[in-house]
Amino acid sequence: MTDDEPSGDAESVRIEATESTNTPAGTLRYLLALSRPRFWLYLAGPVLVGVAYAAASAGDLISLPVVVLLGYFLLPANVFLYGINDIYDREIDAANPKKADKETRYEGQRVVPVAVAACALLPLAFFPVLSSGVWPWLAVFLFLGAAYSAPPLRFKTTPPLDSLSNGLYVAPAGAAYAAVAGSQPPLLAILAGWLWAMAMHTFSAIPDIEPDRATGIRTTATVLGERRTYAYCGVCWLLAAVAFGALEYRLGALMLVYPALVAAVATASVAVDRAYWWFPAINTAVGAVLTMGGLWRLFYG
Repeated sequence: MTDDEPSGDAESVRIEATESTNTPAGTLRYLLALSRPRFWLYLAGPVLVGVAYAAASAGDLISLPVVVLLGYFLLPANVFLYGINDIYDREIDAANPKKADKETRYEGQRVVPVAVAACALLPLAFFPVLSSGVWPWLAVFLFLGAAYSAPPLRFKTTPPLDSLSNGLYVAPAGAAYAAVAGSQPPLLAILAGWLWAMAMHTFSAIPDIEPDRATGIRTTATVLGERRTYAYCGVCWLLAAVAFGALEYRLGALMLVYPALVAAVATASVAVDRAYWWFPAINTAVGAVLTMGGLWRLFYG
């Protein structure tokens, strides 16, 4: 997505979702907006990557555990993750311009804590269909997802834990890999994915530097400042590419797109708050190539 201005229709949906939760349809629209649809693939995409590299046959791609995990990380996990974030960031978000045009603003709607709790407990219903190797990854996701935003830990205000804790985005891939392969993913893959997620999180915090500083919030980005945050992200992404390359040189070459992009943004005249909104599309494209690489290995390797 390269257009940083919402369309009139999108803006009217956002406003309606924010203001109307007194009907089932209004509640659904609000929760969908809260779940950040343009970021859904940040959790669901890693499931597809994990499945593609764990599968030993075509049947593994559509097994029941895969369907369950993909369904959970596509929507309920996003409601959990962003809902708990919005609950505890209510005062901060009141001063965040990003909430005025790109996302919905939580204003105390009672449905949100209920939805967050329900989505946190939902994995218990999967117990009969998921193997034991999956549960540590679900626990990592739920713990880090809550601890990032909620007190007393609230990692998001404790640099560098705000960055480090965003390895939670590796959890869907780890869960999917374990569910399909019956074993855990390679440590290098976990490390590479974790470094990528750390950089992606910290890069996404750059547009929030001034609002966060204005409200006294400390993040890795506010501590480093914009220029050094670019360098931090570039180093993390470069190390991720090296780790991926140690597994398969073509994976490493693909992931070099990220340090190249951050260098381009840091040295170009484009505003970072505009470039930030390019990344859902960029990440979707890179994730698609990663997934296709895994499928190519399965069918033609």
